Amino acid sequence: MSLLSVQHLSKRFGGLLAVNDVSLTVNAGEIYGLIGPNGAGKTTCFNLITGLYRADSGEFRLDGLPYSPQAIENVTRAGIARTFQNLRLFNEMSVLENVMVGRHVRTRNGVWAAITRHARARREEAETRDQAWRWLEYVGIAKFAHYRAVDLAYGHQRRLEIARALATDPKLLALDEPAAGMNAAEKVALQGLLERIRDDGKTILIIEHDVKLIMSACDRLTVLDYGRVLAEGDPQTVRRHPDVIRAYLGGAAHV
Repeated sequence: MSLLSVQHLSKRFGGLLAVNDVSLTVNAGEIYGLIGPNGAGKTTCFNLITGLYRADSGEFRLDGLPYSPQAIENVTRAGIARTFQNLRLFNEMSVLENVMVGRHVRTRNGVWAAITRHARARREEAETRDQAWRWLEYVGIAKFAHYRAVDLAYGHQRRLEIARALATDPKLLALDEPAAGMNAAEKVALQGLLERIRDDGKTILIIEHDVKLIMSACDRLTVLDYGRVLAEGDPQTVRRHPDVIRAYLGGAAHV
């Protein structure tokens, strides 16, 4: 069943048509990859879907309903949570507090209830803390809960971003190059985490330069080149596509 449908998506920056009539469908419960050579338009497409950029044209549907990614806060409330290629953690806050920030998008009490420490607000805060602990355990870094985020090892900081995104209870988890800067062992562990998230019922949209990881982890993917869809399908089909081989400059070994 389709979770995210994007139809005829386009975006121009001045004289550059960065995304040109792109359509794709992400099914519920799968890991869907978006790849392409440098400058292919994959990051722009990803940013359009997640509300960082505004599309010039195109239609979006999320979980069967029209979806308008006009503002980041609306995107999160609609059920899309994203990470960024460059880490965006609250460095001086604790690991636990970072995840609690993500969870607060689902809380209902306002500022006044928080200031007056109303009983309802205290209960909700306790529930938020419990949920944050749960997600830290899920991604395997609960033992670092009281560390400052800046003091975590790099691979653990990546996991923290994923935990914070999951704390928003998303329908779609959108990951922007989550393996960037990781060593080989960390990438293997990351793939295991992504597959666990998928197997537990979440849907993942991922852009990533590590083609080996994409081909191993994704159920389906779209390849972009010069802003257009070059190929789409399961990894084995895409790997053998002659246009994909040419775009990655020769030889199936590169894809």
